[in-house]
Amino acid sequence: MDKGNLHNRGAGIRPSTIVLFIMFVILAIIVLLPFYTLFLAALKPGRELMRFGLNLRIDLDIMSMQNYIALFAGGTSYPTWLRNSLSITAVQTFVTLFISAWVAYGFAMYNFKFKNILFTCVLFVMMIPMEIIMLPLFRLMNALKLLDSIWGIILPFAAGPVPIFFFRQYLSGIPKDFLDAARVDGCSEYGIFARIMLPLMAPSFAAMGIFVGMASWNNFLWPMIVLRSARKFTLPIGLNTLVTPYGNNYDVLLAGAVLSVVPILVLFLFFQKYFISGMSAGGVKG
Repeated sequence: MDKGNLHNRGAGIRPSTIVLFIMFVILAIIVLLPFYTLFLAALKPGRELMRFGLNLRIDLDIMSMQNYIALFAGGTSYPTWLRNSLSITAVQTFVTLFISAWVAYGFAMYNFKFKNILFTCVLFVMMIPMEIIMLPLFRLMNALKLLDSIWGIILPFAAGPVPIFFFRQYLSGIPKDFLDAARVDGCSEYGIFARIMLPLMAPSFAAMGIFVGMASWNNFLWPMIVLRSARKFTLPIGLNTLVTPYGNNYDVLLAGAVLSVVPILVLFLFFQKYFISGMSAGGVKG
């Protein structure tokens, strides 16, 4: 009987499910293959990279951890770059999520004059490329004397249009009865947001935190414009300084690139149980 049940289960698998499974396997291989190639290249000497380029050849005789050791042995400022990137990413993620959640909370839960016009402006800002507002932002940061500082990187993007739109969609699916019940119990408007809304928004914070964190971690252009001191460089800028016309640092550069993926991977693994629920709720409600 057990064999019959297994046979029936196997016969019940639709061909479309098998095709979909094969497609996802192929897609996973395509996505992971560059990371695997990068990992192998970071274990090889620079001369091998110059001779054969990036390849999938495994040669245990020449592969070692020497490139990773060189990152922290004093030849580069990699620990400083890593610390700067971690600090900026942590602060920017917290500030952006908190301020964007406040703005989205107002759009979703309150009615006020010009509400729809202001929200349309938020949507319009989403369509403006960074290159267009780069010069005005630079002049503003220069006038505020925030160049070559962490706040010059963070403050221009403290209220992101994408997080505001995402949180607004998520909050639109929460009944306003929660607010009315809290007001009857004597809770203040700030208390409603802090004690009721923030816990309910935990999945959306986790989902959007991954995107904001990744954007801040990988941000290269704006920090390069704002920062002047080498000791304040972030990881993308610092790794870029390793590139020379002679190609003598590509092995160390690849090792640094491999390690730069680890924080984002940890961030995703930590919030993965909230990721799907937060994204689906924020995408369909409202």
